[in-house]
Amino acid sequence: MEEERFAMPLIGDKAPSFVATTTQGEINFPKDYEGKWVILFSHPADFTPVCTTEFMTFTSMLDEFKELNTELVGLSVDSLYAHIAWLRRINELEWKGMKNLDVTFPLIEDIKMDVAKKYGMIQPNQSNTQAVRAVFVIDPNGVIRTILYYPLSTGRNFDEIKRIIQALQKTDKDNVATPADWRPGQDVIIPPAGSCGTAKERMEEKSDDKYCLDWFMCFKKESK
Repeated sequence: MEEERFAMPLIGDKAPSFVATTTQGEINFPKDYEGKWVILFSHPADFTPVCTTEFMTFTSMLDEFKELNTELVGLSVDSLYAHIAWLRRINELEWKGMKNLDVTFPLIEDIKMDVAKKYGMIQPNQSNTQAVRAVFVIDPNGVIRTILYYPLSTGRNFDEIKRIIQALQKTDKDNVATPADWRPGQDVIIPPAGSCGTAKERMEEKSDDKYCLDWFMCFKKESK
């Protein structure tokens, strides 16, 4: 019998809407988060070691994300009571200097997998009963801007998740692109020239804040 598979939304799509019960009460997503960036992420199960390290890390970085106008929303297919018991246990653990952590962002109860299915988080070749480690970065207009998927056994890189938010906000604000390994304060890429004339002008232009490696690859210097 063929396994049931669920399509995931794509970058540029509107985030699928849902109403769900969470550890912080009911949420109407993404309506409740209009005007904010959101990291919607799934984890396989409560009371598992990789997931525990991820929740401790996310919680320790909560203020950093709030400074970026970004909210966190977690999900697994466990019950609300399992969520509450697990988050209480996390508060009692210490790892890598992180301790006494209160998880104040909402964790969605998704026993029927309704939300997980809408976002393609159930992938049968990994598990029929657990969500993979998915990350959806959703902008203030409710549009999906980034999608990351990790296997069950691999913990996420939270520094990269934060960097993605910073890069997206930079490109939206200044109409630029960010090069490989970009960090805030580093030079950014000017959109490619749209005509031969513009390309020639760019190569010949002398500027204190711009430079070109070639006609298609020009950078804008960022103040440190």
